[in-house]
Amino acid sequence: MQSLPKFHGVAPALVTPMNENRSINWDGLTKLIQHVSNGGVDYLVVQGTTGESATTTADEKKRIVSTIQEANSKNLPIVYGLGSNNTDSLINQIKQTSFEGIDAILSVCPYYNKPSARGVIAHYEAVADACPVPVIMYNIPGRTGINMSAETVLKLSEHQNIIGIKEASCIIEQCMEIVYHKSDDFLLISGDDVQAVPIISIGGVGVMSVIANAFPQQFTTMIHHALAGDYRSAQKELGKFLTIDPYLYEEGNPVGVKKLLENQGLFGAQVRMPLASASPELGQKLAQISQQEGLNK
Repeated sequence: MQSLPKFHGVAPALVTPMNENRSINWDGLTKLIQHVSNGGVDYLVVQGTTGESATTTADEKKRIVSTIQEANSKNLPIVYGLGSNNTDSLINQIKQTSFEGIDAILSVCPYYNKPSARGVIAHYEAVADACPVPVIMYNIPGRTGINMSAETVLKLSEHQNIIGIKEASCIIEQCMEIVYHKSDDFLLISGDDVQAVPIISIGGVGVMSVIANAFPQQFTTMIHHALAGDYRSAQKELGKFLTIDPYLYEEGNPVGVKKLLENQGLFGAQVRMPLASASPELGQKLAQISQQEGLNK
């Protein structure tokens, strides 16, 4: 398939491999970049939730970015996760960040504080004004405690430095409303793996994916079929991912997908507290379903 426009297609939300002592496994991170790049993904998301960004230090984040950039032999675009529920702190963090080699940031809706729509708009406008690269918003009510309405998203889409949204509300009607009213160049990106094909069918441009860490080639093929309008082929693949998807989150994210990667022999499944590594029972379920659905090719 021909290369897609920037931020279209599949971006694995990269996990952060760790050693048994919970230090970062730098060789494992390099292996992961090679694994997903060889699988044909279109761009990379660094230090999102799946990368355990809540428990990596500022120094670790810098080294994670530089390690990924060094391993990024295909020069895939990089989206860097930078978000906070403290607007001033986030702006200061942006000012102290080197954006060399970073194409955009992914910035989560402020969590815990539960701001009003006016507060969310003020937050994102301040962040977008301060950020030297484009901003992709991230709506994930299950983690933040609030849902960014279509009206809020559309208002923010008017800002010249806000180029899209990762939508993980799983409210398909909300996604439809955004698509119906947005400008042609504003990107609707699925934040849910199994809703990605339906979201593409209504005007989405792709997905920031958890499962693409483990099965980049098959997942990317499915998404590329959908983007080409071949929904019959995409639907045949989607069933495999529908079966395994709930188990990825049964013990928290990225616990499940890290276990899949361990099962594939890439690196260990260790996560940082307060997360706990996958139970033997979950590991067995994931291995069984991967085999049963023909995902381990």
